[in-house]
Amino acid sequence: MTLRQKRITKKVVIYIVLVIMTIASLFPIFFCLSASLRTQEDLFRNMFPFTIKSLIPTDITGENYTIIFTKYEFWRPIMNTMIVTIVSIIFGCLINSMAGFAFTCFEFKGKKFFYPLVLISFMVPFEAIAIPLYNVANGLGMVDTYAGMIIPAIADGLVTFLFIQFFKDIPPSLVEAARVDGAKWPTIFIKVIMPISIPVFVTAGLMIFMNQWNSYMWPLLVARSKEIRTIQIAISQFSGERSIQWTYIYAGSLISAIIPICLFLPFQKYFVEGITAGSVKG
Repeated sequence: MTLRQKRITKKVVIYIVLVIMTIASLFPIFFCLSASLRTQEDLFRNMFPFTIKSLIPTDITGENYTIIFTKYEFWRPIMNTMIVTIVSIIFGCLINSMAGFAFTCFEFKGKKFFYPLVLISFMVPFEAIAIPLYNVANGLGMVDTYAGMIIPAIADGLVTFLFIQFFKDIPPSLVEAARVDGAKWPTIFIKVIMPISIPVFVTAGLMIFMNQWNSYMWPLLVARSKEIRTIQIAISQFSGERSIQWTYIYAGSLISAIIPICLFLPFQKYFVEGITAGSVKG
């Protein structure tokens, strides 16, 4: 085999592997879409044995989407989740960025003690602190409120660490020049640091968004009433003790997946820049 033939063979193998990986990645979404456009009877009738009919609906129907939005008011948990995520992103980016700025630009008493705590905070599983956190939220009267779902998610050790790593790469001369010109620290942060930190802000916003959008355990504990129920809790309500409405679950899950995908794709460039910031030192 010549060198040219080896290169062609290598490219063919790579493309085959990439096609297989693409199909494997898109299959769950395609199956979810297919299942959401068929009736419960049609889904189970063609599921076993698994054939091509398991993927292609016999009679395409949009009834599942109509039912979850009319009978189950699925629009309400979507709006609740959007409110929780948007407010969490705004305050989360603000608080964590200021914390990262403080750790980067200031020397203060206890810095060497608090910085390891920031690192440890995102290494602790949420399940380990869920009950104590619920007791605190209950004592503050935040159970069954938007505040109960938003406030515990604002301070995030991983997001703070992300800001710290990004701010470390900002030339100190920029801050020093602003200080020489008489700018105060709030002005420096807002007019100097924030404009050049768009990638890390986008990355932090997407991380907070995904955490809140996919959150299940914490909203399950604090969001008791139907009026403030989030999208993941609403989807779980389609599964009861006596029956499971699989087609409703697939319809709700597809909606739940499409919204983050549509948000992530336009900002993926900034997301990658924010994640890789500070990973390579010149």
